[in-house]
Amino acid sequence: MKKNWYSLLTAFCLISGCSPLNKDEGSPSSKDVVSTKLNIPWQINSTPKQMWISERTGGLVLLGPNQKKTSYSPIFSEALADGGEGGFLGFLLDRDFETNKIAYGYYTYEKSGGLVNRVVEMRFENDEWKESRILLDDIPGGYTHNGGRMEWGPDQKLYITTGDTGEEDLSQSLESLAGKILRINKDGSFPEDNPFYPSPIYSYGHRNPQGMTWDDKGTMFAAEHGSSNYDEINKIKPGKNYGWPLVRGDEKRDGLEPPWIHSSNDTWAPSGIDYKNGYLYVAALRGESVKKVSISSKKITSIVSNEGRIRDILIEDNKMFVVTNNKDGRGQPSSDDDVLLTVSLEKVME
Repeated sequence: MKKNWYSLLTAFCLISGCSPLNKDEGSPSSKDVVSTKLNIPWQINSTPKQMWISERTGGLVLLGPNQKKTSYSPIFSEALADGGEGGFLGFLLDRDFETNKIAYGYYTYEKSGGLVNRVVEMRFENDEWKESRILLDDIPGGYTHNGGRMEWGPDQKLYITTGDTGEEDLSQSLESLAGKILRINKDGSFPEDNPFYPSPIYSYGHRNPQGMTWDDKGTMFAAEHGSSNYDEINKIKPGKNYGWPLVRGDEKRDGLEPPWIHSSNDTWAPSGIDYKNGYLYVAALRGESVKKVSISSKKITSIVSNEGRIRDILIEDNKMFVVTNNKDGRGQPSSDDDVLLTVSLEKVME
């Protein structure tokens, strides 16, 4: 859920002490710290007056213009398994959250000796977050490659990414929910126009997709981790096979969709992405930057750096909110990590 609340952020910064990090006129962007000491933040959501951030270890952080950071510990029906790349990952506010106080969560737990992922409805009542309904269960999980991103499509459907869990062949199986992009209604039912109805599968042949967005024309893009390198941004079409583990990079095979762009021998480890005025903005973990990608030319520019691993971004007007993941076991955290930054896009927009 992405709505403008930047007009209220200035007041919040005055209260909570946002500090300028980079105001050099020669730099591609300027950025300010909004919040520090987050615990492996994963997905950013906003309303006109608030911002909510999920944390992989099971927390939810509330930021608002008239109050300090408030932390919550959602109550799930199963114990969270937050080892490796699992835990409380995707978190998405209902489009009517301000009136119904409903959101949606994606988390990892242990079942019958193995790991699985689950999509749930969550409710905020009596100053407490609690799982209220299971929408989709038994999504294969693992120590790595759990996917976990959730976004609203322009069709008002709930889109969900899943990883291959390290078992590559699952990505090619339409009998498995691993290595897929899923599409469901917010009540957990499956749309009848899904390409493999009555399955929630929307596209397949993915390795570990962790970001989704749509441009002004409704074209869907997804960011996906490659193997060591060859990370991808794909144009997603219903029912298409994106090739993992059969091909990667520029390799081609009949019936498989090639990546829209890929990182070749470089490594980005792309996660959350967003769109603004003809550009994709991609959070890069291993690449330790935000990548600005022109949809028309495919030119790629790094616009945020020197902050370590970047997990998610959210764009409001000409501001981009960025969360780091330096405490996820693969970074080098400072005493203030992890942090939420706000970045001016005015200097990086052509």
